[in-house]
Amino acid sequence: MDRPAIDLPSRLLLNLKPWRNAPAWRIAFSGGLDSAVLLHLLAHLAKTESLPALSAIHVHHGLQAVADTWPEHCRSVCAALGVPLQIVRVQVQPGASLERAARDARYHAFTEVTRTGDVLLTAQHRDDQAETLLFRLLRGAGVRGLSGMPRQRPLGKGHLLRPLLDVTRAELEAYANEHGLSWIEDPSNEDRQYSRNYLRHQVFPALTRRWPQAVVTMARSAAHLTEAQGLLEELADMDLRNASSGSEFDWLGLRSLELAPLAQLSDARQRNALSHWLEPLTRLPDTDHWSGWADLRDATGDACPVWRLA
Repeated sequence: MDRPAIDLPSRLLLNLKPWRNAPAWRIAFSGGLDSAVLLHLLAHLAKTESLPALSAIHVHHGLQAVADTWPEHCRSVCAALGVPLQIVRVQVQPGASLERAARDARYHAFTEVTRTGDVLLTAQHRDDQAETLLFRLLRGAGVRGLSGMPRQRPLGKGHLLRPLLDVTRAELEAYANEHGLSWIEDPSNEDRQYSRNYLRHQVFPALTRRWPQAVVTMARSAAHLTEAQGLLEELADMDLRNASSGSEFDWLGLRSLELAPLAQLSDARQRNALSHWLEPLTRLPDTDHWSGWADLRDATGDACPVWRLA
């Protein structure tokens, strides 16, 4: 027996139920298909449901000439739906990965405009989660990376939520076509020199031809790894409490750790605790840099070891 068609509005409301008392919901609106569906869903739900104040934010990177027309498209869509829109222009810092630089600029802008208690809603879906898992697997990520994109996380003074992570791209396309939505097609999404585009256009079609449920099962694996990462964080909290001591450097904003309690742990637990300790402040050590921790831990009392993290 076929499963009934997904009721997107009801699913969305259920996923957002814990956040109904937030001061405001802000939609990250690129103008693309996914965010166009999220915006349309919430704008129409707001007519029948008591929701927090709804608005949208469009981040303009200006990375390609055609992008200069996108803010006007977003204004038109938001005006038709009665949703206030804020446009933020950012400068993308050049670097080895244009994708990452653009993402960093975008999320910096989101953080800056998110007020206390606000919820920023982004439209990543199940296919995005599967792509994230495979991309990170190919880069040698550990449990933290392979847990994929979290459904929610702190963002500045508020929170970031991804309420469509259990919805497929095909379901979003079906909704958009059913409701006659218009959206932006970013030409850079077809450029297969970018790793994610290559996975989306070359790898995943082959995977799903051979294993039709590949996206579903990969997203399920990401959920299992999210649970495992939660357990690792609980373990890290326990180990850090046992090793914490007063700091002589209050300005650093980082609690001091005693080496002796840490040294009694297995190497894996040491790395887990230290990763948790360092994460809020700096880039986490990669495989090559963990040897520096062993040198620091095992140094004699008259040594002056330095652990370089990058």
